[in-house]
Amino acid sequence: MSLITVLISLLGAFLTFLLAKHDKIGAIRASAILSIIAYLAFSVAELNSELYGTLFFGGTFIGMSAPKRFGIYTLCSASIMFSLLFYYFVPLIKSYGGALGLSAFISVCICHLAILFGAPRSKKHLE
Repeated sequence: MSLITVLISLLGAFLTFLLAKHDKIGAIRASAILSIIAYLAFSVAELNSELYGTLFFGGTFIGMSAPKRFGIYTLCSASIMFSLLFYYFVPLIKSYGGALGLSAFISVCICHLAILFGAPRSKKHLE
């Protein structure tokens, strides 16, 4: 677990959040387009494209669920939680796919439950 993994997760969430606001693109296309670009960028940079591409893709899950429910602070919190949970679930689940979905789901659920129980919401959304 390093700062770069948290930043990659945040980048995936925020870029998807912003791109998904366009009517003709939507959340699913935004996630797909950005994930392909990120994977290619990691491959060209000769980084661990499998791991970093997966983290970015998981971050896009957070960004896809956020446009109607979350603001920037909640989006940031969910992304950080995702990157932490992902590293704890990978050894337990033995595959990136299961750890990816479970980590994203739990982090979004925790943030949503916190809001329901009275945690302050972000007042401003990214435009």
